[in-house]
Amino acid sequence: MATSGRLARALLFFAAIVAAATFFALTTGYQSLDWSQLQTDEISRTIFFRLRVPRVALGLLVGGSLAGVGAALQALFRNPLAEPFTLGVSGGGALGASVAIALGFGASVAGIPLVFVFAFLGSMAFVAIVYRLASAGTVVMPGTLLLAGVVLNLIAGAGVLMIQFVTDYTRALQILRWMVGSLDVVGMDLIWRMLLFLVPGMLLLLATTRDLHLIAMDEEAAAALGVNVRRVERSVYAASSLIVGVTVAVAGPIGFVGLIVPHAVRLLFGEDLRIVIPCSILLGAAFLVLADTLARSMLGASELPVGAITALIGGPLFLVLLTQRKRYTAI
Repeated sequence: MATSGRLARALLFFAAIVAAATFFALTTGYQSLDWSQLQTDEISRTIFFRLRVPRVALGLLVGGSLAGVGAALQALFRNPLAEPFTLGVSGGGALGASVAIALGFGASVAGIPLVFVFAFLGSMAFVAIVYRLASAGTVVMPGTLLLAGVVLNLIAGAGVLMIQFVTDYTRALQILRWMVGSLDVVGMDLIWRMLLFLVPGMLLLLATTRDLHLIAMDEEAAAALGVNVRRVERSVYAASSLIVGVTVAVAGPIGFVGLIVPHAVRLLFGEDLRIVIPCSILLGAAFLVLADTLARSMLGASELPVGAITALIGGPLFLVLLTQRKRYTAI
Protein backbone atom coordinates (compact mmCIF):
# COMPACT_ATOMS: atom_id res chain seq x y z
CA MET A 1 0.00 0.00 0.00
CA ALA A 2 2.83 2.39 0.82
CA THR A 3 4.46 1.72 -2.54
CA SER A 4 1.15 2.21 -4.36
CA GLY A 5 0.64 5.56 -2.65
CA ARG A 6 4.15 6.76 -3.45
CA LEU A 7 3.75 5.59 -7.03
CA ALA A 8 0.46 7.47 -7.41
CA ARG A 9 1.98 10.67 -6.00
CA ALA A 10 5.06 10.33 -8.20
CA LEU A 11 3.03 9.67 -11.34
CA LEU A 12 0.82 12.66 -10.61
CA PHE A 13 3.86 14.88 -10.04
CA PHE A 14 5.60 13.85 -13.27
CA ALA A 15 2.38 13.91 -15.28
CA ALA A 16 2.04 17.57 -14.30
CA ILE A 17 5.61 18.17 -15.51
CA VAL A 18 4.82 16.46 -18.83
CA ALA A 19 1.67 18.57 -19.26
CA ALA A 20 3.59 21.79 -18.55
CA ALA A 21 6.44 20.82 -20.89
CA THR A 22 3.99 19.89 -23.65
CA PHE A 23 2.12 23.19 -23.35
CA PHE A 24 5.37 25.15 -23.35
CA ALA A 25 6.66 23.29 -26.43
CA LEU A 26 3.41 23.77 -28.35
CA THR A 27 3.40 27.51 -27.67
CA THR A 28 7.11 28.13 -28.32
CA GLY A 29 8.85 28.36 -31.68
CA TYR A 30 10.28 30.65 -34.34
CA GLN A 31 6.81 31.13 -35.83
CA SER A 32 4.53 32.65 -33.20
CA LEU A 33 0.97 31.31 -33.13
CA ASP A 34 -2.24 33.07 -32.20
CA TRP A 35 -4.56 30.53 -30.59
CA SER A 36 -7.61 32.47 -31.74
CA GLN A 37 -6.54 32.04 -35.39
CA LEU A 38 -6.23 28.24 -35.33
CA GLN A 39 -9.81 27.79 -36.46
CA THR A 40 -9.69 30.39 -39.23
CA ASP A 41 -6.09 30.79 -40.44
CA GLU A 42 -4.99 27.87 -42.64
CA ILE A 43 -1.26 28.64 -42.26
CA SER A 44 -1.49 28.63 -38.46
CA ARG A 45 -3.44 25.36 -38.56
CA THR A 46 -0.83 23.75 -40.81
CA ILE A 47 2.08 24.85 -38.62
CA PHE A 48 0.37 23.68 -35.46
CA PHE A 49 -1.23 20.39 -36.50
CA ARG A 50 1.18 19.21 -39.22
CA LEU A 51 4.50 20.36 -37.75
CA ARG A 52 4.41 21.33 -34.09
CA VAL A 53 2.02 18.73 -32.64
CA PRO A 54 3.72 15.75 -34.38
CA ARG A 55 7.15 17.00 -33.32
CA VAL A 56 6.12 17.32 -29.69
CA ALA A 57 4.45 13.89 -29.83
CA LEU A 58 7.63 12.37 -31.27
CA GLY A 59 9.70 14.01 -28.52
CA LEU A 60 7.40 12.56 -25.86
CA LEU A 61 7.66 9.08 -27.38
CA VAL A 62 11.41 9.05 -27.92
CA GLY A 63 12.29 10.69 -24.59
CA GLY A 64 10.04 8.42 -22.57
CA SER A 65 11.25 5.32 -24.39
CA LEU A 66 14.96 6.05 -23.93
CA ALA A 67 14.56 6.99 -20.25
CA GLY A 68 12.52 3.88 -19.47
CA VAL A 69 15.07 1.63 -21.16
CA GLY A 70 17.90 3.41 -19.35
CA ALA A 71 16.29 2.81 -15.96
CA ALA A 72 15.74 -0.88 -16.78
CA LEU A 73 19.30 -1.43 -18.03
CA GLN A 74 20.83 0.29 -14.99
CA ALA A 75 18.85 -2.04 -12.74
CA LEU A 76 19.53 -5.18 -14.75
CA PHE A 77 23.29 -4.62 -14.91
CA ARG A 78 23.45 -2.92 -11.49
CA ASN A 79 25.48 -0.14 -13.03
CA PRO A 80 24.43 3.53 -12.67
CA LEU A 81 26.30 4.41 -15.88
CA ALA A 82 24.36 1.96 -18.06
CA GLU A 83 22.03 3.39 -20.68
CA PRO A 84 21.29 2.69 -24.37
CA PHE A 85 24.00 5.05 -25.60
CA THR A 86 26.86 4.00 -23.30
CA LEU A 87 26.10 0.26 -23.66
CA GLY A 88 26.27 0.34 -27.43
CA VAL A 89 22.58 -0.43 -27.94
CA SER A 90 22.06 2.88 -29.74
CA GLY A 91 25.24 2.27 -31.74
CA GLY A 92 23.96 -1.09 -32.92
CA GLY A 93 20.64 0.44 -33.93
CA ALA A 94 22.45 3.25 -35.74
CA LEU A 95 24.61 0.80 -37.67
CA GLY A 96 21.63 -1.33 -38.65
CA ALA A 97 19.58 1.68 -39.75
CA SER A 98 22.56 3.07 -41.72
CA VAL A 99 22.88 -0.21 -43.59
CA ALA A 100 19.18 -0.10 -44.46
CA ILE A 101 19.42 3.53 -45.65
CA ALA A 102 22.55 2.87 -47.71
CA LEU A 103 20.93 -0.14 -49.40
CA GLY A 104 17.85 1.90 -50.18
CA PHE A 105 15.55 -0.22 -48.07
CA GLY A 106 12.82 2.35 -47.71
CA ALA A 107 10.07 -0.19 -48.32
CA SER A 108 7.91 -1.95 -45.77
CA VAL A 109 7.22 -5.63 -45.23
CA ALA A 110 3.79 -6.42 -43.78
CA GLY A 111 3.53 -2.73 -42.84
CA ILE A 112 6.88 -2.75 -40.99
CA PRO A 113 9.53 -0.34 -42.37
CA LEU A 114 12.76 -2.20 -43.10
CA VAL A 115 14.76 0.56 -41.41
CA PHE A 116 12.96 -0.35 -38.17
CA VAL A 117 13.79 -4.03 -38.70
CA PHE A 118 17.50 -3.42 -39.36
CA ALA A 119 17.79 -1.02 -36.40
CA PHE A 120 16.14 -3.58 -34.11
CA LEU A 121 18.45 -6.37 -35.32
CA GLY A 122 21.50 -4.15 -34.81
CA SER A 123 20.43 -3.22 -31.27
CA MET A 124 19.66 -6.86 -30.43
CA ALA A 125 23.04 -8.03 -31.72
CA PHE A 126 25.01 -5.37 -29.83
CA VAL A 127 23.25 -5.91 -26.49
CA ALA A 128 23.91 -9.65 -26.81
CA ILE A 129 27.61 -9.03 -27.55
CA VAL A 130 27.95 -6.59 -24.62
CA TYR A 131 26.33 -9.02 -22.21
CA ARG A 132 28.46 -11.90 -23.47
CA LEU A 133 31.70 -9.93 -23.10
CA ALA A 134 30.84 -8.69 -19.60
CA SER A 135 29.62 -12.02 -18.22
CA ALA A 136 31.75 -14.34 -16.15
CA GLY A 137 29.46 -17.25 -15.43
CA THR A 138 26.41 -15.75 -13.72
CA VAL A 139 28.27 -12.56 -12.72
CA VAL A 140 28.17 -9.41 -14.87
CA MET A 141 31.29 -7.26 -14.43
CA PRO A 142 30.25 -3.57 -14.44
CA GLY A 143 33.63 -2.23 -15.60
CA THR A 144 33.83 -4.67 -18.51
CA LEU A 145 30.21 -3.92 -19.35
CA LEU A 146 30.86 -0.21 -19.72
CA LEU A 147 34.12 -0.74 -21.59
CA ALA A 148 32.48 -3.18 -24.02
CA GLY A 149 29.67 -0.70 -24.68
CA VAL A 150 32.08 2.14 -25.38
CA VAL A 151 34.20 0.00 -27.72
CA LEU A 152 31.15 -1.27 -29.60
CA ASN A 153 29.92 2.30 -29.98
CA LEU A 154 33.28 3.18 -31.54
CA ILE A 155 33.04 0.20 -33.88
CA ALA A 156 29.48 1.16 -34.84
CA GLY A 157 30.57 4.75 -35.46
CA ALA A 158 33.41 3.56 -37.69
CA GLY A 159 30.98 1.29 -39.55
CA VAL A 160 28.55 4.15 -40.14
CA LEU A 161 31.42 6.34 -41.37
CA MET A 162 32.54 3.64 -43.82
CA ILE A 163 29.00 3.27 -45.12
CA GLN A 164 28.81 7.02 -45.70
CA PHE A 165 32.01 6.92 -47.76
CA VAL A 166 30.98 4.05 -50.01
CA THR A 167 27.33 5.01 -50.58
CA ASP A 168 26.08 7.74 -52.90
CA TYR A 169 25.96 11.40 -51.88
CA THR A 170 22.21 11.61 -51.26
CA ARG A 171 22.11 8.62 -48.93
CA ALA A 172 25.34 9.68 -47.18
CA LEU A 173 23.80 13.08 -46.48
CA GLN A 174 20.65 11.40 -45.22
CA ILE A 175 22.69 9.25 -42.82
CA LEU A 176 24.73 12.27 -41.65
CA ARG A 177 21.63 14.34 -40.97
CA TRP A 178 20.01 11.45 -39.17
CA MET A 179 23.13 10.69 -37.03
CA VAL A 180 23.07 14.04 -35.23
CA GLY A 181 19.60 13.27 -33.85
CA SER A 182 16.48 15.11 -34.90
CA LEU A 183 12.77 15.15 -34.09
CA ASP A 184 11.84 16.75 -37.39
CA VAL A 185 8.63 15.07 -38.56
CA VAL A 186 5.62 16.05 -40.67
CA GLY A 187 2.21 14.63 -39.84
CA MET A 188 1.21 11.87 -37.45
CA ASP A 189 1.56 8.85 -39.77
CA LEU A 190 5.05 7.98 -38.53
CA ILE A 191 3.94 8.39 -34.91
CA TRP A 192 1.16 5.81 -35.33
CA ARG A 193 3.57 3.32 -36.93
CA MET A 194 6.02 3.78 -34.07
CA LEU A 195 3.29 3.12 -31.52
CA LEU A 196 2.71 -0.33 -33.04
CA PHE A 197 6.18 -1.29 -31.80
CA LEU A 198 6.73 0.96 -28.80
CA VAL A 199 3.51 0.11 -26.94
CA PRO A 200 4.24 -3.67 -26.80
CA GLY A 201 7.87 -2.97 -25.89
CA MET A 202 6.97 -0.58 -23.09
CA LEU A 203 4.28 -2.91 -21.73
CA LEU A 204 6.80 -5.75 -21.67
CA LEU A 205 9.29 -3.52 -19.87
CA LEU A 206 6.73 -2.36 -17.31
CA ALA A 207 5.65 -5.96 -16.71
CA THR A 208 9.17 -6.78 -15.45
CA THR A 209 9.41 -3.94 -12.90
CA ARG A 210 8.56 -6.03 -9.83
CA ASP A 211 10.91 -8.90 -10.74
CA LEU A 212 13.57 -6.48 -11.92
CA HIS A 213 13.41 -4.68 -8.58
CA LEU A 214 14.14 -7.96 -6.78
CA ILE A 215 16.96 -8.84 -9.20
CA ALA A 216 18.56 -5.41 -8.72
CA MET A 217 18.55 -5.93 -4.94
CA ASP A 218 19.96 -9.47 -4.99
CA GLU A 219 19.85 -11.91 -7.88
CA GLU A 220 20.15 -15.02 -5.72
CA ALA A 221 17.43 -13.83 -3.35
CA ALA A 222 15.20 -13.05 -6.33
CA ALA A 223 15.68 -16.57 -7.67
CA ALA A 224 14.90 -18.00 -4.22
CA LEU A 225 11.64 -16.02 -4.21
CA GLY A 226 10.60 -17.66 -7.48
CA VAL A 227 11.78 -15.07 -10.00
CA ASN A 228 12.89 -16.58 -13.31
CA VAL A 229 16.00 -14.41 -13.63
CA ARG A 230 16.99 -15.53 -17.13
CA ARG A 231 13.48 -14.98 -18.47
CA VAL A 232 13.42 -11.46 -17.01
CA GLU A 233 16.81 -10.76 -18.58
CA ARG A 234 15.63 -11.95 -21.98
CA SER A 235 12.46 -9.86 -21.67
CA VAL A 236 14.45 -6.73 -20.84
CA TYR A 237 16.88 -7.40 -23.71
CA ALA A 238 14.08 -7.92 -26.22
CA ALA A 239 12.05 -4.91 -25.05
CA SER A 240 15.12 -2.63 -24.90
CA SER A 241 16.30 -3.68 -28.36
CA LEU A 242 12.86 -3.18 -29.88
CA ILE A 243 12.31 0.22 -28.25
CA VAL A 244 15.79 1.58 -28.95
CA GLY A 245 15.80 0.15 -32.48
CA VAL A 246 12.58 1.98 -33.36
CA THR A 247 13.54 5.28 -31.72
CA VAL A 248 17.02 5.25 -33.29
CA ALA A 249 15.57 4.45 -36.72
CA VAL A 250 13.31 7.49 -36.50
CA ALA A 251 15.15 10.11 -34.42
CA GLY A 252 18.79 9.02 -34.65
CA PRO A 253 21.09 8.03 -31.78
CA ILE A 254 20.11 10.65 -29.18
CA GLY A 255 22.36 10.06 -26.20
CA PHE A 256 22.29 10.51 -22.43
CA VAL A 257 18.50 10.75 -21.95
CA GLY A 258 18.52 7.27 -20.43
CA LEU A 259 21.40 8.28 -18.15
CA ILE A 260 20.17 11.58 -16.74
CA VAL A 261 16.49 10.94 -16.15
CA PRO A 262 16.54 7.76 -13.99
CA HIS A 263 19.05 9.36 -11.62
CA ALA A 264 16.81 12.42 -11.26
CA VAL A 265 13.84 10.19 -10.43
CA ARG A 266 15.86 8.26 -7.85
CA LEU A 267 16.94 11.49 -6.17
CA LEU A 268 13.29 12.48 -5.77
CA PHE A 269 11.53 9.18 -5.03
CA GLY A 270 14.13 6.58 -4.08
CA GLU A 271 15.40 3.36 -5.61
CA ASP A 272 12.18 1.33 -5.98
CA LEU A 273 12.05 0.28 -9.63
CA ARG A 274 8.29 -0.04 -9.49
CA ILE A 275 8.39 3.75 -9.20
CA VAL A 276 11.62 4.56 -11.05
CA ILE A 277 10.80 2.96 -14.41
CA PRO A 278 7.28 4.38 -15.02
CA CYS A 279 8.28 7.79 -13.65
CA SER A 280 11.44 7.79 -15.79
CA ILE A 281 9.21 7.34 -18.84
CA LEU A 282 7.23 10.46 -17.91
CA LEU A 283 10.22 12.60 -16.95
CA GLY A 284 12.18 11.44 -20.02
CA ALA A 285 9.31 12.54 -22.25
CA ALA A 286 9.26 15.99 -20.65
CA PHE A 287 13.06 16.31 -20.71
CA LEU A 288 13.46 15.58 -24.43
CA VAL A 289 10.54 17.82 -25.39
CA LEU A 290 12.13 20.71 -23.47
CA ALA A 291 15.56 19.97 -24.96
CA ASP A 292 14.07 19.97 -28.46
CA THR A 293 12.21 23.21 -27.79
CA LEU A 294 15.51 24.78 -26.75
CA ALA A 295 17.24 23.35 -29.84
CA ARG A 296 14.70 24.75 -32.29
CA SER A 297 14.18 28.16 -30.69
CA MET A 298 17.45 29.43 -29.21
CA LEU A 299 18.97 30.45 -32.60
CA GLY A 300 15.83 31.91 -34.14
CA ALA A 301 15.34 30.63 -37.69
CA SER A 302 18.24 28.16 -37.37
CA GLU A 303 17.91 24.88 -35.54
CA LEU A 304 20.37 22.94 -33.42
CA PRO A 305 20.29 19.12 -33.37
CA VAL A 306 18.56 17.93 -30.23
CA GLY A 307 21.25 15.24 -29.82
CA ALA A 308 23.80 18.01 -29.30
CA ILE A 309 21.71 19.58 -26.52
CA THR A 310 21.25 16.28 -24.65
CA ALA A 311 24.97 15.50 -25.05
CA LEU A 312 25.99 18.91 -23.68
CA ILE A 313 23.81 18.29 -20.63
CA GLY A 314 24.45 14.57 -20.23
CA GLY A 315 28.17 14.47 -21.01
CA PRO A 316 29.32 16.45 -17.95
CA LEU A 317 26.86 14.53 -15.75
CA PHE A 318 28.28 11.25 -17.07
CA LEU A 319 31.78 12.38 -16.04
CA VAL A 320 30.52 13.35 -12.57
CA LEU A 321 28.88 9.95 -12.11
CA LEU A 322 32.01 8.20 -13.38
CA THR A 323 34.15 10.11 -10.87
CA GLN A 324 31.80 9.26 -8.00
CA ARG A 325 31.79 5.58 -8.98
CA LYS A 326 35.60 5.60 -9.11
CA ARG A 327 35.77 7.01 -5.58
CA TYR A 328 33.20 4.49 -4.32
CA THR A 329 35.18 1.62 -5.86
CA ALA A 330 38.39 2.90 -4.27
CA ILE A 331 36.71 2.95 -0.85
